[in-house]
Amino acid sequence: MEVRRKTLAKLLLLAFVFNLIVMGTGAYFAYQQSPDRPERIVGPEGEVITTNEQIVEGKAVFQQNGLMNHGSILGNGAYFGPDYTADAQERLVSNMRVYVAQDRYGTPYAELPEPEQAAVNSVVSRQLQEGELGTTIELTAAEAYAYEQVQQAYVERYYGGAAEHGVPQQFVETRSDARRFADFALWTALFSSIDRPNSDVSWTNEWPYNPGAGNTPTTSSLTWSVIAMMLLVGGGGAGIWLYNSAELPEPDTAGVDVPHPSEIDLFPSQFAAIRFVPVAAALFVVQTLLGGLMAHYYIEREGFYGIAEALGIDAMATLPFAITKAWHIDLAILWIATLWLGIGLFLPPLLTGHEPKNQKRYIHVLLGALVVVVGGGLVGIWLGAQGYIDGALWWILGNEGLEYLEVGRLWQAGLLAGFIFWAALVARGFKPLLDREERYGLAHMILYAGGSIALLFSASMLYTPQTTMPVTEFWRWWVVHMWVEGAFEFFVVAIIGISLVSMNLLTRRSAEKAVMFTALFVMGAGVIGVSHHYWWVGMADYWIPIGSVFSTLEFIPLIFILYEALHEYRAMMGAGKDFPYRLAFMFIIASGFWNFVGGGVLGFFINLPLVNYYEHGTFLTVGHAHGAMFGAFGFLALGMAVYALQFTTKAGKWDPTNLKRAFWILNAGLAWMVFIGDIPVGFLQLETVFTENYDAARSLAFYNRDIVQWLFWARLPGDILIIAGASLFGYDVLKKRFVRRDEPDTVSDGTIISRRIFAEDDD
Repeated sequence: MEVRRKTLAKLLLLAFVFNLIVMGTGAYFAYQQSPDRPERIVGPEGEVITTNEQIVEGKAVFQQNGLMNHGSILGNGAYFGPDYTADAQERLVSNMRVYVAQDRYGTPYAELPEPEQAAVNSVVSRQLQEGELGTTIELTAAEAYAYEQVQQAYVERYYGGAAEHGVPQQFVETRSDARRFADFALWTALFSSIDRPNSDVSWTNEWPYNPGAGNTPTTSSLTWSVIAMMLLVGGGGAGIWLYNSAELPEPDTAGVDVPHPSEIDLFPSQFAAIRFVPVAAALFVVQTLLGGLMAHYYIEREGFYGIAEALGIDAMATLPFAITKAWHIDLAILWIATLWLGIGLFLPPLLTGHEPKNQKRYIHVLLGALVVVVGGGLVGIWLGAQGYIDGALWWILGNEGLEYLEVGRLWQAGLLAGFIFWAALVARGFKPLLDREERYGLAHMILYAGGSIALLFSASMLYTPQTTMPVTEFWRWWVVHMWVEGAFEFFVVAIIGISLVSMNLLTRRSAEKAVMFTALFVMGAGVIGVSHHYWWVGMADYWIPIGSVFSTLEFIPLIFILYEALHEYRAMMGAGKDFPYRLAFMFIIASGFWNFVGGGVLGFFINLPLVNYYEHGTFLTVGHAHGAMFGAFGFLALGMAVYALQFTTKAGKWDPTNLKRAFWILNAGLAWMVFIGDIPVGFLQLETVFTENYDAARSLAFYNRDIVQWLFWARLPGDILIIAGASLFGYDVLKKRFVRRDEPDTVSDGTIISRRIFAEDDD
């Protein structure tokens, strides 16, 4: 059956509105149905143990000191340290058992026979589950005793320091701050244990797994996992049938003359846009070096192969894991985004043969602003986490301290302004196409995809350090997940489509149809699919069925993207030996492959509710993240950079040797890192959760097991390959700066590509 572009456009709009209604309604209920902080927590005699203000202060301590990039909260964050929710909950359980055993039997818990231990365990579990959230939370004597013990333990570790845990002295500045952090962690542990009103499950749907606290998997997590697997088979089959039934264009090289890069006239703004590439390459190299340092911290938590100690540097205090992790994640986003910004500005003149007045100057302004914001944000993270920015400015200028959104709010606002400015520049560049095509045309699609990245980033402005953690997590995942599963996927298919057009392998109208069809599946599943992050963070339990359904459907567009990549590969091979964009296509095809493996296969596996219940916050998630983020979006960005570099290199001077080597080295390194390093450790953690509890799988004792340490060492070749590949890519980018084509003095009257594209409208 033939599918018209206008029909696809209407369906895409309908999917967008549907997503808006569902997620908008979800936002409303997130405020209504998430656990509120109490005004006070009191002991059995009514004595005040902590207050709402102190819990809020504890959340600020958690963010300011970058503790989300040392350990995690509610399963989200870094995995170097413990999960603070699970850690505080397990400490409550163990200390309550000590108190109840002494109170009832006058004997230490460890010395009780099994029947008495079982009785104590029952009392502890019941007390934790039967509490009530409200203006005042009343703790039992056992809970109050355990609460105080946890506070003391947190003061000892996070203020006093614990080198074996990678925690330097005064990691948290004062004893009072450490107690407030304990209040915050304990608050999340309490609502993870206490049952919701008129329900037999906790506010976090019984997560984290801890039978001692009464937390075991809910029936719905099992039921919806089975349904999700059924949906995968049925939905996948239906999607493939629809895809094959629709008459969609495929790249065709029969009789096609693919223009060589040297034949294409360039514009001054394109030489300005290509300057984003070396900036991104530098960020890429630094990011991989930090990744290697982070990986080694799991083996040697106090230094780096003894080098820091030999130089008299306290590496753990100067560059703790939390700061390293924050920089590593932010740089990953920034180098990919920098390449996308540059390519988005490089493509319009290629397709339109038009350059707006002062476009080159504005691009240089954007690049300069990007350097300032990136530099300011990274320095702010270090200054904020190290305590050099006091008062209310810590989260504005310094370290906001939330994973993926570490930089201060001012720098976030700068990035948002940069995205908006970029969208305006791209719109200026595409104006000749925008004026001639329908609103669902290819140029519009690029703008919609880029604009949605900026729009979703604005969700990072909807919370403050005073916002409760469940609501904070609700909005944070709007940015993080909807970027990856929504806006980024949309951008991927739009860029691939426009690349095929510029290579003369597909007409613009055909590309529009293919892009809209794939984007329809992405928008139909990926946006609402964010809800699989809401199961265990204090959101209502209806997110389990919603998340199960749409997280499963997310897998389908990833199949289509891989399917398209394979078609494109065949088209590339059919173009013959003289096809000049073979290397760029290799990167794009690798992106489709890793999108399928990292985002699809590994993502589907860990997002099944029952699996996610046990593996949440383990190295299985790390493997998924590396495969999906770097593999999918990183390779696409690198491929488009290679594509653009071919145009700006002098005729006869293009040498792809180093870039080919970098391609294979990066792929080998990523595969090694994911499948030799991350995934095996993740399965060992999964086994530990099954046999013990979640806290045990995140403990130092687990990481210090001989087999786990051996696996961390075994990952080293993968890290070295990634660093080598990034360095080789960066070296070649720098090298090609010396064989760049001369910048034109005048603006041409079009390009081979633009004349062909506009000729389509005249047919």
